[in-house]
Formats: sequence, C-alpha cells, structure tokens
Amino acid sequence: MFAEPRPVERRRRLEDRVVTTESDIMAFLDERVFNPVLASPTASAELKAGVRLTRMRLNERDAKGMVHYFWSAIVGTERSRGFAARMRNEGFNRFEEAIDEFRERFDKPKTIKTSR
Repeated sequence: MFAEPRPVERRRRLEDRVVTTESDIMAFLDERVFNPVLASPTASAELKAGVRLTRMRLNERDAKGMVHYFWSAIVGTERSRGFAARMRNEGFNRFEEAIDEFRERFDKPKTIKTSR
C-alpha cells in the first residue's frame, strides 16, 4: 500500500529523533524533586533516606524502566502514597508536582502497572 522508505530516509528519521537517556531523567528528577530534599537542613532523616532509596531504585533501571517507575509511583502503591504524603507534609515537591513537565519531556508508557 505505502512504499517502504529508502534506507537513507529511514536513517535520517532515526537521527532526528530525540533520545532520552537515564542521565536526562535523573537530572530532571534531581533538580525538581530529589536535590531540594537532600540539601534541606529541615528535611527529616526518614525523608532523606526515602529519597536516596528511590534514587537507587531508579538508577537500577534503563530509561524506559525509569519512566515506568515514575508513572507507577503516580498511580500509587500504599508505600508510594505514604511517601508522597510525607514529602508534601514536609513542604517538598513530589512527582505529582513535576507531572506536567515530565509528560512533555519523556514518553509515557502505554500500560502502567503499580510496582510491588
């Protein structure tokens, strides 16, 4: 039905596509969510430990897995909802406050399953 693009055209299209890397995602989340907590003298030790654990879990994933982890946290598990409430109660931005810009910058997976 449609002619297959010539190999040169296909290559050009791939070269023009923006590729998201793990470091892009971590830089975004560090700036908007994690670093303000870690740098704060008023953040609780438990909150800082939770942020470090979340960063560690994200760093175990590739870019696609990181994006899925973000959206799973938004959908919510009992643990993620409690952690988000603690962040809000202590006055810090959560994933939810970064959702609009995250959606614009990083592709949302077609299916989102909550983490265990």
